Amino acid sequence: MYIGVDCGTQSTKVVVVDVESEQILGEASRPHALIEGDNGRREQSPADWLAAFRGAFFDAVANAGIDARRVRAIGISGQQHGMVAIDARGEPVHPAKLWCDIETAAHNTALIQRLGGEAGCLDKLGLVLQTGYTASKIAWLRETHPQAYGRIDSLLLPHDYLNFWLTGERVAEAGDASGTGYFDTRSRRWRHDVFAEIAPELDPERVLPQLIESREPAGTVRTDLARELGLTDGVVVSSGGGDNMMGAIGTGNIAPGLVTLSLGTSGTVCAYSPAPVIADSAMVANFCASQGGWLPLVCTMNVTSATTRIRELFGLDLKTFGERVAATPIGAEGVDVLPFFNGERVPALPQASGSFLGLTGRNTTQANLCRAVIESATFGLRYGLELLGGLAEGASQIRLIGGGAKSPLWRQMVADITATPVICPQVTDAAALGAALQAAWCHRHSASLESLCERLVHLDEDSLAEPNPDSVEAYDVVYARYRQALAEHHGIPA
Repeated sequence: MYIGVDCGTQSTKVVVVDVESEQILGEASRPHALIEGDNGRREQSPADWLAAFRGAFFDAVANAGIDARRVRAIGISGQQHGMVAIDARGEPVHPAKLWCDIETAAHNTALIQRLGGEAGCLDKLGLVLQTGYTASKIAWLRETHPQAYGRIDSLLLPHDYLNFWLTGERVAEAGDASGTGYFDTRSRRWRHDVFAEIAPELDPERVLPQLIESREPAGTVRTDLARELGLTDGVVVSSGGGDNMMGAIGTGNIAPGLVTLSLGTSGTVCAYSPAPVIADSAMVANFCASQGGWLPLVCTMNVTSATTRIRELFGLDLKTFGERVAATPIGAEGVDVLPFFNGERVPALPQASGSFLGLTGRNTTQANLCRAVIESATFGLRYGLELLGGLAEGASQIRLIGGGAKSPLWRQMVADITATPVICPQVTDAAALGAALQAAWCHRHSASLESLCERLVHLDEDSLAEPNPDSVEAYDVVYARYRQALAEHHGIPA
């Protein structure tokens, strides 16, 4: 048996996978609390992740009806970019600052300037620093909490921290490390000179984790923790990776020709590449994949986080929200939304806020506002898809994951807005499955990742959504209106 864990923004999910029977035998999740504050502060306590892991682990094993002693390896997927700074005892010196935290926007701008602008970033890192990356979080901690900064013994990402808790080893792999802002995504190594611009007092040889290959184990589960979890000694913990990298594995997106699109709290669009990609746009992140190769990726900040805000504003459950959206036509009778409630990464508008546009006495209805927010969140992903250029243009299919993928209405909307067939894997929470597959790949030295994906990544044929030509044409008109709104309100070329 293999365990896959996805420590996300809202919850930790655990799945139990049986490779031989090609099944997920059990799954469970436990929620996390989010600490929100002024200026876009968004943090979490790593202790909450550990409590959620324990609860979800025991529930998933119980739901699978297995003895935990049958588990051979564990793989961890984690939300990218989060800063987990720990002291010499392994305790966090400050709550984990998350990917969606925008309090560090000014620090990110200053770092880009010190590195020589976008051209300097591309030369040193293969990508351009974004506010969500780890680098500006460290700079922020240095300036605002010097005592905590002075206690730093190691700098880890969320999935690295869970690996450390499981094994006692401080390691990292290229996929998740790509989003730190001090890692060269082409040569797959830390950039000590860039790190010195961020944290000149810290010795990178001491505080940065050791880099390992994606197929290498992070270590084995600590004896005392193995006893607590009911595991045998020697259970392998794979390298793990960021949730986007694990989601790609969990959708079988490990070769050219496919696009994985996530409708989660945030939205991501990614496509596998066998070589590094320097895109025309600085908003395309040349991340490494967590199985070798590269995973150029675009991330938007407001997807289900935006739709949930509007749904909860009106006190609607998911079913009623969907009925409202379906009850009004494409284009929401002229209502447009710039849904930047959390700021935005793509386009690069970290300080932006949400806007409802085109409201009149006739079209200001609950249904139109619901429809407009879900359309706009999807337009943001089309914008990102276009930035991927040739990697996305040749895609035969979009594999849709995340909570929003469970909605037939939203699936059809994605197909129509992108003019591309859309299908969901049977497991739409693909990051946890991807982590389990990577764990099996790490443990089973003779097995290829391709063969494991073929056995475990099953597509849900009932979820297939083909683009409707009339709807494609109608959405093209509304998307042009959305782009015009971006131009008028934020100076983004239409």
